[in-house]
Amino acid sequence: MVCLGNACRSQMAEGYLRYYTNGFVPVASAGIRPGELHPLTVEVMEEDGIDMSGHYSKGIDQVDRQEYDYVISVCDEAQTALPIFPKGTLLLHRHFPDPAGATGTRTEQLQEFRQVREQIKKYVLKFVGKELQDVPIQLA
Repeated sequence: MVCLGNACRSQMAEGYLRYYTNGFVPVASAGIRPGELHPLTVEVMEEDGIDMSGHYSKGIDQVDRQEYDYVISVCDEAQTALPIFPKGTLLLHRHFPDPAGATGTRTEQLQEFRQVREQIKKYVLKFVGKELQDVPIQLA
């Protein structure tokens, strides 16, 4: 999973993909220009039973590009700036809005993060071939 800053969207996608594959598939996320893991990312994922406490933002050069069969960019900026991956790597793209730019009250910001989280969850479930109603999440 790749996005621009590896602060929100790619981190959420990594968390869900790791969760829904029970850790049997190597999963990582990275950013083109990594920043800091956004605290609201951690908070909204915890609401859905996904522990992000060990996550941190990484650059694309910190990830072994030889290890992955799929690379999914989750923002348009990352898609256009992806480095070269080995032949045979399938590059997929799905743009999600960046909740890091959310403004307003804390409640309004959380709502934006939750909306993006739900979009990413649905995408990941489709990617792994599951339906939302088939996969329960443990709520915190």
